[in-house]
Amino acid sequence: MKTTFPPDQLAVRVGLHLQQRQLLLATAESCTGGGVAAAITDIAGSSAWFDCGFVTYSNGAKTRMLGVPEALIAAHGAVSVEVAAAMAQGALAHSGAQLAVSTTGIAGPGGGVPGKPVGTVCFGWADNNGVRTQRLQFEGDRQAVREQAVAHALQGLLQH
Repeated sequence: MKTTFPPDQLAVRVGLHLQQRQLLLATAESCTGGGVAAAITDIAGSSAWFDCGFVTYSNGAKTRMLGVPEALIAAHGAVSVEVAAAMAQGALAHSGAQLAVSTTGIAGPGGGVPGKPVGTVCFGWADNNGVRTQRLQFEGDRQAVREQAVAHALQGLLQH
């Protein structure tokens, strides 16, 4: 899956979108390792619309920092829309933001399992009205998967 705009252009559009609505954003990232937050903070003035980012790479960090229930991870796996939803909701609950995005996936080169091959990424976009999730399969090496996931997370913010 390809996104129309590169992450830097998407981040600018997200910033304008959030500023117009006077909203703050938080990120909760696993497989992207802070890439969404980095794309956002590359934009001068992003402190006006970006509150914070959580990089919760381990399952324990997802539980400690975002409140994702261990039982949810055990039942569905860390790479699931259920966990992506809980991560986004946790980012809202543990920040001053009104909008949050989460990413959790398998960037590779290893780690794929039956039903969840390398390139699988789950997303969550949450606000005070609820959460929307999506699961996608990206192609390419580790860097390509992560770049596509960052771009898609940003694109989803424009649609949420």
